[in-house]
Amino acid sequence: MYHWFKIYDSLEALKNNITLGKTVVFNFKGEKICIAHTADGIFAVQDKCPHNGASLGSGFCTEENEIVCPIHRYKFNLKSGKATAGSGYALNTFPIEEKSNGVFVGIKAKWWEL
Repeated sequence: MYHWFKIYDSLEALKNNITLGKTVVFNFKGEKICIAHTADGIFAVQDKCPHNGASLGSGFCTEENEIVCPIHRYKFNLKSGKATAGSGYALNTFPIEEKSNGVFVGIKAKWWEL
């Protein structure tokens, strides 16, 4: 079960506000989420780099559909969340859904919220 949070009124509004190759960070229920717009689509991952805690929203996206940490240049696949350069680190990923009334990001409900 997910809590769904509206991030934009439409996919067009999202693409106008998050240009190709860029990111925006949202904070929902105490969870900072980095929304990235790449040629492969729109992705949502945790904002905090698991290596050293830097904000991935301050990093950049590559043409290989990766997000790169601004401090140590760790790279993560935006679709899977897995590190792409040998480390065992991984990011939490979040589903994105386009609905008739907007674009939403889903955050998994905690067991006590079910």
